[in-house]
Formats: sequence, C-alpha cells, structure tokens
Amino acid sequence: MLGEYRITGRRASEIAASVERGIGAGNLAPGQLLPPMRELASELGVNPNTVAAAYRTLRDRGVIETSGRRGSRVRQRPASTARGSLRIDAPPGVRQISEGNPDTALLPPLHHAFTAAARHHDDRPVLYGQAPVDPELARLARAGLDADGVPEGPIAVTSGSLDAIERVLGAHLRPGDAVAVEDPGWGSLLDLIPALGLRPVPVALDDDGPRPEEVDRVLGRGARALIVTDRAQNPTGAVIARARARELRDVLARYPRTLLIEDDHGHAIVDQPLHPLAGVTDHWVLVRSVAKAYGPDLRLAVLTGDEVTVDRVQGRQSLGPGWVSRLTQRAVVELWTSGAVDPVEVARAYGERREALLRALAGRRVEARGRSGMNVWVHVADETGTVARLLHAGWAVAPGARFRISSPPGVRLTVSGLTADDIGRLAEAVASAAGPVRPRSYG
Repeated sequence: MLGEYRITGRRASEIAASVERGIGAGNLAPGQLLPPMRELASELGVNPNTVAAAYRTLRDRGVIETSGRRGSRVRQRPASTARGSLRIDAPPGVRQISEGNPDTALLPPLHHAFTAAARHHDDRPVLYGQAPVDPELARLARAGLDADGVPEGPIAVTSGSLDAIERVLGAHLRPGDAVAVEDPGWGSLLDLIPALGLRPVPVALDDDGPRPEEVDRVLGRGARALIVTDRAQNPTGAVIARARARELRDVLARYPRTLLIEDDHGHAIVDQPLHPLAGVTDHWVLVRSVAKAYGPDLRLAVLTGDEVTVDRVQGRQSLGPGWVSRLTQRAVVELWTSGAVDPVEVARAYGERREALLRALAGRRVEARGRSGMNVWVHVADETGTVARLLHAGWAVAPGARFRISSPPGVRLTVSGLTADDIGRLAEAVASAAGPVRPRSYG
C-alpha cells in the first residue's frame, strides 16, 4: 500500500509526524491510501486509538482526508494551497472579476509618501533595538480606533491581516483546537486554519453578520476562538449591525475564555459604522489592514487587543522578522496625514457599482447579496457550470468553493473594475449562466 515507506512512531504525535515526513520527502504521493487504523496499530504495536488520534490530527491539519469505508488518503493538495488553487485565469478577451482587487484608480500614488518616509529615515535612522512600531503610526491608529469605540489596548503592526490572525491564533491555541469561522468566508483564512493544525467550524451568517444562535452553538461545543468580519465581509459583504453586535456580545459574555478576532476588512472603503464586539472576552484583537484602501503591496496592518495577546504577538514577532519595516510604517503615516485617500469617495464609488449590479441582478430574478465593500455574492444551483458558462461569456468569476465549508453554492463577483456600461451586460450573463434560484440564507 505504501511501497517501501514505513510509518513509524509509538505516540500519536510521532505517527502523525512520520506521515508528514513521508509526504514532504515525496515518499507518500497525493491520493495515496494509508493503512487502515487497526492494521497500522498492529504493525506498530500500539492501541488503535493512538493511530486514530494521529489520523485525526493529520485530518485536522488538512494533510489527509477520510472517506468512511474507503479509508484515509493523502490529500491531493496541501491545505495551504487548496482554496488558492481554485482561481480562474482569464484568457485574452475575458474580464477578470474574480480576484478581489481594489480599483487601482482609487489607490493613491505612493512615491510622495515613500519619499517623505525616506527623508524622515535619513534624519532618524531606525536601528536594532528600537521600538517595533512607529510612534506616530501608533498614535494615529489608536485615535481612529478610539473614534470607533474600540476598547483601549496597545498597538502592534503586522504584515497584513492574515499575518496578524496567524500570530494571534498561535499565541493562544494548540493543534486540534476548534476555531469558529464565517461560512462562507475568506478563503485564505479557511486555508490557514487547518494549515496551523486547527479545526475550522463553520458559522452561518446573514447580511448582519454571524447569527447569534450559530455562535452560541459552536462556542457551546468547545470552539476556542471566533473570527468575525465587522464590515465588507468577504465574500458576502455582510456588516455587523448595532443590534447584531449587541446580541453577539451577549453570547460572548457567556464564554469569556473565547479568543475573539475581529477583522475590520471594510476600514476606509465602506461608509457603514463599526460596531465592535471587543472587550467582552478575556482575550481579543481587532485588525485593520491598509490593503484595500491604500494598496495590497504595502503589506501592513495594525492591531489592538488585550495586553497579554498583543505582548505575545510582539514577542514572537521579535524572534522572527523583528518588525514590519519602519520605512513602510512611516509611508503609511504620510498617506494618512496627507489625505491621499478620501474614504467617503472610495465608499461611494464601490457602493454605486455594487448597488447598480445588485439592482440589475434582482431585475433578472437572480438572488445576490452585497451590503458593503467591493464584492457581490450570487447564489447558484450549479457552481461549476455557472463559472464555466460565465467564462465562455467573457467573465472570469470566483467559484464559491474558495469560500465555503458547508454553505450552499455561490460565485463571487468583484465590482471594483466595473463601469456603468458593464453592469447590464454582466447581469445578463449571470442570469443566463446561473438562472433563478430559490431564496435562502447563507448557511
């Protein structure tokens, strides 16, 4: 079954590590069938429960998949690339609206900001041993958070939102722990969680965010962490409304040991107010990236949270990259203070395109959602067929499988590059490719 490769180990962790070594060395190929648990237990001289625990760990990490009586196999793709590989390449003549990028016309030029940052650096070079966060960046970030009602906490800087979330999860959780996530939700996050050895647990949501009864259910069953998107949820555009925030805070108050991670994905690109959940649980963070409003290549996010969590994040960061470039941090300060981006205008631009597409789809009896941000989520009956037909019609859209765990099929359309002339043609193509579907909720 395994050729010449022999799985070794006496403990579950050793057996799991042996399988991962075999995969990494190429001795266990994608799709290869692993020995039945009792057979391997007999060969290793261990209890079958030990092998079951090893296989469970490997499954939670996304290394293997189990299909009942058909046994356990090495996954065709590693967990770190499974959803990312479900991208649609746009051949010549096909419009690319699948990748979730901002409108480059709404991004600010960066040369002025980096020139000013370089001059500041020349006057006051950053050397080893200095603070990891630019003081002015911290001040500005904290002022913005205060204005939005986010509880007091120290500021850290990471290389984007996903980097922040990974560091926070690593600060508190261990492999095998369950993490409650929105379903549908951010594909990169849904890949990250099993790659860290954690177990994603889906939480259904509607236009107002995660449903309180769903959050209560998964936390009651032992989920150690909850990750929510406050605004411009990817891919549905959901926004946590004031009443929903109150309900979710009531639920979280019953589980004070839950690690709460809030991703304010819509910061500076939406006009809906923030209603934070932070402060109810012992450990929490709120993350804000500059990617959507100022440019993805800046790779910078600020986070605040309880002192223990932020201290752990910065302590671990100091043992790796040390800090996010203070030159980049200073460039972001220049962008913030110079008014390089008008958040009201950006929100208006994305909002007009999104609402126009939603109206056009509704007029063709296509069910779609997109309360905020730059994406529209369209419910479809046949996801694969819809993607293929739209590609043939000249539109590359994102397949919903990139964003789903157990929620119904859908496709994501990014509106950032659309013009007024595109809206009707796109809506007509979607209606033809997808057809009307029965109204339903996300989960």
